[in-house]
Amino acid sequence: MAAGAFSSVLPAKDNSFDFLNMSGKQKLVVFLVVVALVSVVGYFVVGKKETRKPIELNNKNQSLPSASKDPANTGPVGAISGVPCENWNRRPVAVMQPVDPQARPIAGFSDADMVFEMPNPAEGIFVTRLIGIYQCDTPEEVGSIRSARHDYINVAKGLDAIFVGWGGSAFAIKKLDEGVIDNIDCNDQGGKSASQYCFRKERTGLMRIEDTGYIKFAKILEAAKDFGYRMESKFAGYPHQEDKPLDARPQGGHLRIGFPGNMEAEYDYDRETNSYKRTWGSVPDTDRTTKERIAPKNIVVAIAENEQIMANVDYKARGVQDPWEGLEEWEKVGPRNISGRYNNLQFGDPWFDSKDTGVAYYYLNGEQKQGMWKKDKSSAENKLMFFDEANNEVKFVPGQIWVEVMVPGQKFEWTPQQ
Repeated sequence: MAAGAFSSVLPAKDNSFDFLNMSGKQKLVVFLVVVALVSVVGYFVVGKKETRKPIELNNKNQSLPSASKDPANTGPVGAISGVPCENWNRRPVAVMQPVDPQARPIAGFSDADMVFEMPNPAEGIFVTRLIGIYQCDTPEEVGSIRSARHDYINVAKGLDAIFVGWGGSAFAIKKLDEGVIDNIDCNDQGGKSASQYCFRKERTGLMRIEDTGYIKFAKILEAAKDFGYRMESKFAGYPHQEDKPLDARPQGGHLRIGFPGNMEAEYDYDRETNSYKRTWGSVPDTDRTTKERIAPKNIVVAIAENEQIMANVDYKARGVQDPWEGLEEWEKVGPRNISGRYNNLQFGDPWFDSKDTGVAYYYLNGEQKQGMWKKDKSSAENKLMFFDEANNEVKFVPGQIWVEVMVPGQKFEWTPQQ
Protein backbone atom coordinates (compact mmCIF):
# COMPACT_ATOMS: atom_id res chain seq x y z
CA MET A 1 0.00 0.00 0.00
CA ALA A 2 1.33 3.45 -0.84
CA ALA A 3 2.76 5.27 2.16
CA GLY A 4 0.40 7.97 3.42
CA ALA A 5 -2.61 6.77 1.42
CA PHE A 6 -4.17 4.92 4.34
CA SER A 7 -3.07 4.34 7.91
CA SER A 8 -3.72 0.95 9.52
CA VAL A 9 -2.13 -1.33 12.14
CA LEU A 10 -2.10 -5.12 11.53
CA PRO A 11 -1.63 -7.87 14.20
CA ALA A 12 1.95 -9.13 14.15
CA LYS A 13 1.09 -12.81 13.67
CA ASP A 14 -2.19 -12.67 11.76
CA ASN A 15 -1.56 -14.88 8.72
CA SER A 16 -5.02 -14.10 7.32
CA PHE A 17 -3.48 -10.95 5.79
CA ASP A 18 0.20 -11.70 5.35
CA PHE A 19 0.96 -9.80 2.12
CA LEU A 20 4.49 -11.13 1.81
CA ASN A 21 3.32 -14.77 1.89
CA MET A 22 0.46 -14.31 -0.57
CA SER A 23 0.45 -15.82 -4.03
CA GLY A 24 0.93 -13.61 -7.09
CA LYS A 25 -2.79 -13.62 -7.89
CA GLN A 26 -3.71 -12.69 -4.31
CA LYS A 27 -1.26 -9.78 -4.35
CA LEU A 28 -2.73 -8.55 -7.66
CA VAL A 29 -6.27 -8.62 -6.20
CA VAL A 30 -5.16 -6.64 -3.12
CA PHE A 31 -3.34 -4.11 -5.31
CA LEU A 32 -6.39 -3.55 -7.51
CA VAL A 33 -8.66 -3.11 -4.47
CA VAL A 34 -6.30 -0.50 -2.99
CA VAL A 35 -6.11 1.40 -6.30
CA ALA A 36 -9.89 1.44 -6.54
CA LEU A 37 -10.28 2.70 -2.95
CA VAL A 38 -7.69 5.46 -3.48
CA SER A 39 -9.45 6.55 -6.65
CA VAL A 40 -12.85 6.72 -4.96
CA VAL A 41 -11.53 8.61 -1.95
CA GLY A 42 -9.59 10.98 -4.19
CA TYR A 43 -12.71 11.73 -6.22
CA PHE A 44 -14.71 12.85 -3.18
CA VAL A 45 -11.90 14.38 -1.10
CA VAL A 46 -9.90 16.21 -3.79
CA GLY A 47 -12.72 16.86 -6.22
CA LYS A 48 -13.24 15.88 -9.81
CA LYS A 49 -10.89 17.59 -12.30
CA GLU A 50 -11.98 17.94 -15.89
CA THR A 51 -9.58 16.01 -18.13
CA ARG A 52 -8.41 17.54 -21.37
CA LYS A 53 -7.81 15.28 -24.32
CA PRO A 54 -5.21 16.44 -26.85
CA ILE A 55 -6.34 18.09 -30.07
CA GLU A 56 -4.16 17.98 -33.15
CA LEU A 57 -3.05 21.42 -34.27
CA ASN A 58 -3.73 22.33 -37.86
CA ASN A 59 -1.56 25.15 -39.17
CA LYS A 60 -2.22 24.44 -42.82
CA ASN A 61 -5.74 25.85 -42.51
CA GLN A 62 -7.16 22.88 -44.39
CA SER A 63 -10.17 22.02 -42.24
CA LEU A 64 -11.20 25.24 -40.50
CA PRO A 65 -13.72 27.47 -42.30
CA SER A 66 -12.82 30.94 -43.52
CA ALA A 67 -14.19 34.00 -41.77
CA SER A 68 -17.47 35.32 -43.05
CA LYS A 69 -17.84 39.06 -43.62
CA ASP A 70 -21.58 38.87 -43.02
CA PRO A 71 -22.79 40.30 -39.67
CA ALA A 72 -22.75 37.59 -37.00
CA ASN A 73 -25.67 39.19 -35.14
CA THR A 74 -28.91 40.86 -36.17
CA GLY A 75 -30.38 44.04 -34.75
CA PRO A 76 -28.73 46.77 -32.62
CA VAL A 77 -26.44 44.55 -30.55
CA GLY A 78 -22.70 44.85 -30.01
CA ALA A 79 -20.71 42.94 -32.61
CA ILE A 80 -18.38 41.57 -29.94
CA SER A 81 -20.54 41.23 -26.83
CA GLY A 82 -23.89 40.48 -28.48
CA VAL A 83 -25.53 42.79 -25.93
CA PRO A 84 -28.12 45.37 -27.08
CA CYS A 85 -26.55 48.81 -26.77
CA GLU A 86 -26.72 52.32 -28.16
CA ASN A 87 -23.17 52.13 -29.54
CA TRP A 88 -23.63 48.79 -31.28
CA ASN A 89 -22.17 50.12 -34.54
CA ARG A 90 -19.37 52.22 -33.02
CA ARG A 91 -15.87 51.25 -34.01
CA PRO A 92 -14.14 49.32 -31.20
CA VAL A 93 -11.29 50.88 -29.24
CA ALA A 94 -8.38 48.71 -28.05
CA VAL A 95 -6.36 50.00 -25.08
CA MET A 96 -3.08 48.52 -23.80
CA GLN A 97 -3.39 47.93 -20.04
CA PRO A 98 -1.15 46.50 -17.28
CA VAL A 99 -0.98 43.49 -14.98
CA ASP A 100 1.36 45.09 -12.45
CA PRO A 101 0.03 44.67 -8.87
CA GLN A 102 0.90 48.26 -7.97
CA ALA A 103 -1.30 49.49 -10.84
CA ARG A 104 -4.33 47.47 -9.72
CA PRO A 105 -7.26 47.75 -9.72
CA ILE A 106 -7.41 48.66 -13.40
CA ALA A 107 -9.87 51.23 -14.70
CA GLY A 108 -12.26 50.29 -17.49
CA PHE A 109 -12.51 46.51 -17.49
CA SER A 110 -16.06 46.36 -16.15
CA ASP A 111 -17.14 48.15 -19.36
CA ALA A 112 -14.96 46.17 -21.79
CA ASP A 113 -16.63 43.97 -24.41
CA MET A 114 -13.53 41.79 -24.62
CA VAL A 115 -10.20 41.50 -22.79
CA PHE A 116 -7.05 39.69 -23.87
CA GLU A 117 -4.30 38.64 -21.48
CA MET A 118 -1.23 37.54 -23.39
CA PRO A 119 2.38 36.58 -22.61
CA ASN A 120 4.79 39.51 -22.51
CA PRO A 121 7.96 37.91 -21.11
CA ALA A 122 11.02 40.14 -20.89
CA GLU A 123 14.63 39.25 -20.16
CA GLY A 124 13.82 35.80 -18.80
CA ILE A 125 10.96 36.91 -16.54
CA PHE A 126 7.50 35.65 -17.47
CA VAL A 127 4.91 38.41 -17.32
CA THR A 128 1.69 39.15 -19.17
CA ARG A 129 -0.04 42.26 -20.49
CA LEU A 130 -3.67 43.09 -21.17
CA ILE A 131 -5.62 44.81 -23.89
CA GLY A 132 -9.20 45.91 -23.30
CA ILE A 133 -11.62 46.16 -26.24
CA TYR A 134 -14.41 48.75 -25.84
CA GLN A 135 -17.44 49.15 -28.07
CA CYS A 136 -20.82 49.04 -26.35
CA ASP A 137 -20.12 50.88 -23.11
CA THR A 138 -18.28 54.14 -22.52
CA PRO A 139 -16.12 54.02 -19.39
CA GLU A 140 -15.29 57.32 -17.72
CA GLU A 141 -11.57 56.68 -18.07
CA VAL A 142 -9.22 53.86 -18.98
CA GLY A 143 -5.87 53.08 -17.42
CA SER A 144 -3.29 52.79 -16.65
CA ILE A 145 -2.18 52.71 -20.26
CA ARG A 146 0.87 50.65 -21.17
CA SER A 147 3.20 50.43 -24.12
CA ALA A 148 2.34 48.65 -27.34
CA ARG A 149 3.45 45.23 -28.55
CA HIS A 150 3.06 44.02 -32.11
CA ASP A 151 1.03 40.93 -31.11
CA TYR A 152 -1.64 43.17 -29.56
CA ILE A 153 -1.70 45.38 -32.65
CA ASN A 154 -2.48 42.28 -34.70
CA VAL A 155 -5.36 41.30 -32.38
CA ALA A 156 -6.79 44.84 -32.43
CA LYS A 157 -6.57 45.08 -36.21
CA GLY A 158 -8.58 41.87 -36.58
CA LEU A 159 -11.36 43.48 -34.52
CA ASP A 160 -11.28 46.66 -36.67
CA ALA A 161 -10.30 48.61 -33.56
CA ILE A 162 -8.58 51.94 -33.02
CA PHE A 163 -5.40 51.18 -31.06
CA VAL A 164 -4.41 53.17 -27.94
CA GLY A 165 -1.04 52.83 -26.19
CA TRP A 166 1.71 54.78 -24.42
CA GLY A 167 4.90 54.14 -26.37
CA GLY A 168 5.91 50.62 -27.31
CA SER A 169 8.60 48.16 -28.25
CA ALA A 170 10.73 49.01 -31.27
CA PHE A 171 8.93 46.30 -33.23
CA ALA A 172 5.50 47.69 -32.34
CA ILE A 173 6.41 51.32 -33.02
CA LYS A 174 7.77 50.32 -36.42
CA LYS A 175 4.40 48.78 -37.31
CA LEU A 176 2.56 51.87 -36.06
CA ASP A 177 4.90 54.08 -38.12
CA GLU A 178 4.02 51.95 -41.14
CA GLY A 179 0.35 52.80 -40.56
CA VAL A 180 -0.85 49.22 -40.13
CA ILE A 181 -3.60 50.41 -37.75
CA ASP A 182 -5.32 53.66 -36.78
CA ASN A 183 -3.70 54.52 -33.47
CA ILE A 184 -3.52 57.02 -30.63
CA ASP A 185 -0.08 57.01 -28.95
CA CYS A 186 0.18 59.04 -25.75
CA ASN A 187 3.97 59.05 -26.20
CA ASP A 188 3.69 60.89 -29.54
CA GLN A 189 5.04 57.97 -31.57
CA GLY A 190 3.44 55.83 -34.23
CA GLY A 191 2.94 58.68 -36.67
CA LYS A 192 0.49 60.72 -34.57
CA SER A 193 1.04 63.31 -31.84
CA ALA A 194 -1.55 62.40 -29.19
CA SER A 195 -0.03 63.26 -25.80
CA GLN A 196 -2.41 66.22 -25.36
CA TYR A 197 -5.33 63.80 -25.02
CA CYS A 198 -3.72 61.80 -22.17
CA PHE A 199 -2.77 62.58 -18.57
CA ARG A 200 -0.86 61.18 -15.61
CA LYS A 201 -2.14 60.62 -12.10
CA GLU A 202 -0.18 61.21 -8.93
CA ARG A 203 2.01 58.29 -7.93
CA THR A 204 1.01 56.46 -4.78
CA GLY A 205 2.57 53.57 -2.89
CA LEU A 206 4.84 51.44 -5.07
CA MET A 207 3.52 52.83 -8.37
CA ARG A 208 6.06 53.56 -11.10
CA ILE A 209 5.73 56.32 -13.67
CA GLU A 210 4.54 53.65 -16.15
CA ASP A 211 1.54 52.97 -13.91
CA THR A 212 0.24 56.55 -13.90
CA GLY A 213 -0.86 57.09 -17.52
CA TYR A 214 -4.61 57.42 -18.14
CA ILE A 215 -7.02 58.73 -20.75
CA LYS A 216 -10.64 59.81 -20.54
CA PHE A 217 -12.70 57.75 -22.96
CA ALA A 218 -14.28 60.93 -24.30
CA LYS A 219 -10.75 62.06 -25.25
CA ILE A 220 -10.19 58.84 -27.19
CA LEU A 221 -13.25 59.59 -29.29
CA GLU A 222 -12.18 63.22 -29.67
CA ALA A 223 -8.68 62.23 -30.82
CA ALA A 224 -10.07 59.69 -33.28
CA LYS A 225 -12.26 62.34 -34.86
CA ASP A 226 -9.42 64.89 -34.91
CA PHE A 227 -7.21 62.36 -36.71
CA GLY A 228 -9.95 61.65 -39.23
CA TYR A 229 -10.42 58.03 -38.28
CA ARG A 230 -13.52 56.17 -39.38
CA MET A 231 -15.92 55.82 -36.44
CA GLU A 232 -18.29 53.12 -37.72
CA SER A 233 -17.39 49.50 -37.17
CA LYS A 234 -16.73 47.09 -40.01
CA PHE A 235 -16.16 44.11 -37.74
CA ALA A 236 -18.50 41.24 -38.59
CA GLY A 237 -18.67 40.19 -34.94
CA TYR A 238 -18.97 36.94 -33.03
CA PRO A 239 -22.13 34.80 -33.07
CA HIS A 240 -24.11 34.39 -29.85
CA GLN A 241 -26.62 32.11 -28.18
CA GLU A 242 -29.06 32.72 -25.35
CA ASP A 243 -28.08 32.08 -21.75
CA LYS A 244 -29.02 28.63 -20.54
CA PRO A 245 -32.12 28.64 -18.31
CA LEU A 246 -31.28 28.82 -14.63
CA ASP A 247 -32.49 25.28 -13.89
CA ALA A 248 -30.23 23.91 -16.65
CA ARG A 249 -27.04 25.53 -15.31
CA PRO A 250 -24.56 23.68 -13.09
CA GLN A 251 -24.21 24.68 -9.45
CA GLY A 252 -20.72 26.08 -9.91
CA GLY A 253 -17.21 25.51 -11.17
CA HIS A 254 -13.70 26.85 -10.69
CA LEU A 255 -11.10 27.75 -13.34
CA ARG A 256 -7.51 28.37 -12.35
CA ILE A 257 -5.15 30.07 -14.82
CA GLY A 258 -1.66 29.19 -13.71
CA PHE A 259 0.29 32.31 -14.61
CA PRO A 260 3.16 32.70 -12.13
CA GLY A 261 2.97 34.60 -8.86
CA ASN A 262 0.53 37.48 -8.53
CA MET A 263 -0.51 37.13 -12.17
CA GLU A 264 -2.43 33.94 -11.39
CA ALA A 265 -6.11 34.35 -12.20
CA GLU A 266 -9.08 32.36 -10.92
CA TYR A 267 -12.69 32.34 -12.02
CA ASP A 268 -15.63 31.07 -9.98
CA TYR A 269 -18.79 30.30 -11.91
CA ASP A 270 -21.83 32.08 -10.52
CA ARG A 271 -25.03 30.22 -11.39
CA GLU A 272 -27.41 33.13 -10.80
CA THR A 273 -25.66 35.55 -13.18
CA ASN A 274 -24.24 32.88 -15.50
CA SER A 275 -20.86 34.62 -15.21
CA TYR A 276 -17.37 33.91 -13.87
CA LYS A 277 -16.22 36.06 -10.95
CA ARG A 278 -12.57 36.86 -11.43
CA THR A 279 -9.91 36.76 -8.71
CA TRP A 280 -6.46 38.14 -9.50
CA GLY A 281 -3.45 37.35 -7.38
CA SER A 282 -5.78 36.02 -4.63
CA VAL A 283 -7.69 39.35 -4.56
CA PRO A 284 -11.22 39.81 -5.99
CA ASP A 285 -10.74 41.74 -9.24
CA THR A 286 -12.69 44.99 -9.43
CA ASP A 287 -12.82 48.07 -11.66
CA ARG A 288 -10.94 51.06 -10.20
CA THR A 289 -13.66 53.52 -11.29
CA THR A 290 -16.95 51.65 -10.94
CA LYS A 291 -15.87 49.31 -8.09
CA GLU A 292 -17.72 46.52 -9.92
CA ARG A 293 -16.47 42.94 -9.68
CA ILE A 294 -14.98 41.76 -12.96
CA ALA A 295 -17.15 38.82 -14.05
CA PRO A 296 -17.01 37.84 -17.74
CA LYS A 297 -19.78 35.71 -19.23
CA ASN A 298 -17.32 33.82 -21.43
CA ILE A 299 -13.70 32.73 -21.00
CA VAL A 300 -11.42 31.42 -23.72
CA VAL A 301 -8.11 29.71 -22.99
CA ALA A 302 -6.09 29.78 -26.21
CA ILE A 303 -2.77 27.96 -26.52
CA ALA A 304 -0.07 29.60 -28.67
CA GLU A 305 3.67 29.09 -28.95
CA ASN A 306 6.02 31.87 -27.88
CA GLU A 307 9.67 32.84 -28.26
CA GLN A 308 11.90 35.84 -27.64
CA ILE A 309 12.98 37.95 -30.62
CA MET A 310 16.72 37.33 -30.99
CA ALA A 311 19.33 39.11 -33.10
CA ASN A 312 21.07 35.88 -34.17
CA VAL A 313 18.01 34.21 -35.76
CA ASP A 314 17.59 34.08 -39.55
CA TYR A 315 13.90 34.99 -39.72
CA LYS A 316 13.79 35.25 -43.50
CA ALA A 317 14.89 31.62 -43.73
CA ARG A 318 11.65 30.81 -41.91
CA GLY A 319 9.67 32.57 -44.60
CA VAL A 320 8.65 35.51 -42.37
CA GLN A 321 9.66 39.16 -42.12
CA ASP A 322 12.90 40.04 -40.33
CA PRO A 323 11.76 41.97 -37.23
CA TRP A 324 15.12 43.79 -37.13
CA GLU A 325 14.83 45.18 -40.62
CA GLY A 326 14.67 48.98 -40.57
CA LEU A 327 15.74 49.29 -36.93
CA GLU A 328 18.87 51.07 -35.71
CA GLU A 329 22.00 48.93 -35.48
CA TRP A 330 22.43 49.60 -31.74
CA GLU A 331 19.05 47.95 -31.13
CA LYS A 332 20.44 44.71 -32.51
CA VAL A 333 24.03 44.73 -31.18
CA GLY A 334 26.03 46.55 -28.54
CA PRO A 335 25.51 47.16 -24.83
CA ARG A 336 22.07 48.75 -25.31
CA ASN A 337 20.67 46.11 -27.66
CA ILE A 338 17.17 44.71 -27.14
CA SER A 339 17.86 41.19 -28.41
CA GLY A 340 15.89 38.78 -26.23
CA ARG A 341 13.98 41.53 -24.46
CA TYR A 342 10.70 41.26 -26.38
CA ASN A 343 8.70 38.23 -27.45
CA ASN A 344 6.81 37.04 -30.48
CA LEU A 345 3.62 35.06 -29.88
CA GLN A 346 2.55 32.70 -32.65
CA PHE A 347 -0.97 34.13 -32.75
CA GLY A 348 -1.48 34.63 -36.48
CA ASP A 349 0.23 37.92 -37.23
CA PRO A 350 1.22 38.40 -40.88
CA TRP A 351 4.71 39.68 -40.08
CA PHE A 352 6.70 37.26 -37.92
CA ASP A 353 4.44 34.22 -37.42
CA SER A 354 4.67 30.83 -39.11
CA LYS A 355 1.61 29.47 -37.25
CA ASP A 356 -1.92 30.79 -37.01
CA THR A 357 -3.95 27.98 -35.45
CA GLY A 358 -4.02 26.42 -31.99
CA VAL A 359 -6.00 24.59 -29.33
CA ALA A 360 -8.72 26.49 -27.44
CA TYR A 361 -10.93 25.75 -24.45
CA TYR A 362 -14.20 27.58 -23.83
CA TYR A 363 -16.01 28.26 -20.58
CA LEU A 364 -19.60 29.45 -20.88
CA ASN A 365 -22.89 28.43 -19.28
CA GLY A 366 -20.80 26.83 -16.52
CA GLU A 367 -19.30 24.21 -18.82
CA GLN A 368 -15.97 23.46 -20.51
CA LYS A 369 -15.79 22.87 -24.25
CA GLN A 370 -12.82 22.22 -26.54
CA GLY A 371 -11.93 23.41 -29.99
CA MET A 372 -9.52 25.53 -32.00
CA TRP A 373 -8.65 29.17 -32.57
CA LYS A 374 -7.59 30.52 -35.94
CA LYS A 375 -6.33 33.89 -37.17
CA ASP A 376 -5.40 33.62 -40.82
CA LYS A 377 -1.91 35.14 -41.00
CA SER A 378 -2.31 36.30 -44.58
CA SER A 379 -3.50 39.66 -43.22
CA ALA A 380 -3.72 41.42 -39.85
CA GLU A 381 -7.27 42.41 -40.83
CA ASN A 382 -8.42 38.81 -40.57
CA LYS A 383 -10.75 38.05 -37.68
CA LEU A 384 -9.58 35.91 -34.77
CA MET A 385 -12.00 33.00 -34.94
CA PHE A 386 -13.04 30.39 -32.40
CA PHE A 387 -14.28 26.93 -33.40
CA ASP A 388 -15.72 23.96 -31.50
CA GLU A 389 -14.71 20.33 -32.04
CA ALA A 390 -17.09 20.06 -35.00
CA ASN A 391 -15.37 23.07 -36.68
CA ASN A 392 -18.42 25.26 -36.14
CA GLU A 393 -17.86 28.82 -34.97
CA VAL A 394 -18.44 29.05 -31.22
CA LYS A 395 -21.57 30.92 -30.16
CA PHE A 396 -20.83 32.98 -27.07
CA VAL A 397 -23.23 33.95 -24.34
CA PRO A 398 -24.11 37.68 -24.60
CA GLY A 399 -21.67 39.60 -22.45
CA GLN A 400 -17.98 40.10 -21.88
CA ILE A 401 -15.45 37.68 -23.41
CA TRP A 402 -12.14 37.24 -21.58
CA VAL A 403 -9.33 35.55 -23.56
CA GLU A 404 -6.42 34.03 -21.66
CA VAL A 405 -3.57 33.20 -24.05
CA MET A 406 -1.19 30.62 -22.61
CA VAL A 407 1.92 28.91 -23.91
CA PRO A 408 2.23 25.12 -24.19
CA GLY A 409 3.02 23.55 -20.83
CA GLN A 410 1.45 26.28 -18.70
CA LYS A 411 -1.10 24.82 -16.33
CA PHE A 412 -4.75 25.64 -16.11
CA GLU A 413 -7.41 23.60 -14.40
CA TRP A 414 -11.20 23.44 -14.51
CA THR A 415 -13.03 21.89 -11.56
CA PRO A 416 -16.74 21.48 -12.37
CA GLN A 417 -19.52 21.41 -9.79
CA GLN A 418 -22.74 19.76 -10.92
